[in-house]
Amino acid sequence: MRFSIVILAAAMLAGCASRASDITAAYVSPLTYESYTCDQLHEEATRVSSRAIAATGAQNQRASNDAVATGVSLILFWPAAFLVRGDGAQAAELARLKGEMDAIEQVSTRKQCGIEFQRGPQPMATPVVERG
Repeated sequence: MRFSIVILAAAMLAGCASRASDITAAYVSPLTYESYTCDQLHEEATRVSSRAIAATGAQNQRASNDAVATGVSLILFWPAAFLVRGDGAQAAELARLKGEMDAIEQVSTRKQCGIEFQRGPQPMATPVVERG
């Protein structure tokens, strides 16, 4: 009996959505942004960052909801296990946005635009532009 509960718990935890910080960037070619000017790169960085902030919040909410559903299903009511959704399109979108941020930074560095995303304790940071 205990063994089946442990197996059920492990299976449910494996299906939980990931926290945004655990999602790695998908590769986005820097060539996508190679023709952009520094001003265009800054505008694109701001747009991508805003979308990434929204996607981060949504992904973290999904991870929290899955954790609650898992806890409830393990302790109180096993049919709640059907509410655990896991990663999906939201996680893929966040990975792509993180990849775009990396590509923008690479092109910005090459063109000396001074754009770099500050990553830290906040969910996702906005671009910082240093103009000389």
